[in-house]
Amino acid sequence: MRPLPAVRPATREDREAIAAIYNAALAERASTFETRPRTLEDIDAWLGQRHPVLVAEEASRVIAYASTSPYSPRECYAGIADFSIYVAPEARGRNVGQHVLQALLEAAEAAGFHKLTSRVFATNVRSRALLGRLGFREVGVHEKHAPLDGVWHDIVVVEKLLPTNVR
Repeated sequence: MRPLPAVRPATREDREAIAAIYNAALAERASTFETRPRTLEDIDAWLGQRHPVLVAEEASRVIAYASTSPYSPRECYAGIADFSIYVAPEARGRNVGQHVLQALLEAAEAAGFHKLTSRVFATNVRSRALLGRLGFREVGVHEKHAPLDGVWHDIVVVEKLLPTNVR
C-alpha cells in the first residue's frame, strides 16, 4: 500500500497540473456542468486569495487538488465557502481524495470559515460516500439543476460546519 501523498498549498507552478486534473474530469462529464476547459489564467485567479487551494503531491507530481471559493458576494455569507475536489484518474481509489479534503477542512477552518458547502451530481455516488465519511450532511436535492450535453441532472447540496468558527 502506498503512503498518502503530501498535501500543501497550491502555487503558480501547480497551475498546469490543476488544469489537467480538472479538464480530465470535465471530459468525463460526471462531476461538473462546465464544458470549457480551464486555462492557467483561470487557475491563477484562484491563488493567493483568502480561500485555500491545496494540492496532493506524490513523487513530485500533483495528483489531486481541493479548492475553496466564495459562496456568495454578500458580506453576510463571508464565513461560508464553496469547495471542489478533483483527483487525477490514475490516483483514484487510494484515499487521496479523502486525504486532501480533510486537509482542506483544516485549512478552511484556519482561514476563519465556519461552513463549507458544495453541489454534487446525484449520480456521483463515490463522491457522496466520501463526503458522508467526512461528516458532510446532504441538505437537499436540486432537481434538473442544469443540462449537460442536453441531459438534465439533479444535484445534491452538501454542507459541513467547522466547529471552531461557529459562534
